[in-house]
Amino acid sequence: MIDLLELFKYLLILYGGLFAITNPVGAVPVFLSVTHDLSLRERREIATKTALTVVITLVVFALIGQWIFRFFGSSVDAFAIAGGILLFRMAMDMLSGRLSSVKISREETEEFDDEVVTLEEVAIIPLAIPLISGPGAITTVMLYMAKAGSVAERAVVLLTIVLIGVTVWLVLCSANVIKARLGRVGIKVMTRMMGLILTSMAVQMIINGIKGAFGL
Repeated sequence: MIDLLELFKYLLILYGGLFAITNPVGAVPVFLSVTHDLSLRERREIATKTALTVVITLVVFALIGQWIFRFFGSSVDAFAIAGGILLFRMAMDMLSGRLSSVKISREETEEFDDEVVTLEEVAIIPLAIPLISGPGAITTVMLYMAKAGSVAERAVVLLTIVLIGVTVWLVLCSANVIKARLGRVGIKVMTRMMGLILTSMAVQMIINGIKGAFGL
């Protein structure tokens, strides 16, 4: 019998972790910088395409993660250790109040101010990939799916990804309001908070990987 309460708790844990990793609030300044001369309708269109790209990207990697493990001959535990190290690096950048270099470099954001690009290009790169659904998020959903012990838990992982997509859409559509309310300092503070959560997740991921690898 499926325990709905346990599944709901699992959903909250996964959502909290994935929200900290994707950090859509931290993407607000970049979103505003690459859409500063666009209309409200065009901004909303970019937000929609970005959210859809995030969901599609994460769902695809969540579903094919097992085949990737088999193809490269990598165990889930080894991937957990590598993923934990990657997340820890991201967390250190976030604790410093800046976007992780693992996600996107300054050059990648500045190049969009100097050339004409389509709405699709802006929505997919740099916003959806790698700013929001970057290596850390992809690694995490692959591990979530690999660790899921039942069909219900796998469904929760996919539902969590969809909820993250909805959250990304809401945050980007409200980007001006969020920046006005929080300000640059407020966004940096929230990024640091997400970095702190991400640090603990990264350390736990490494510990779990070591335990599994060495049978501890």
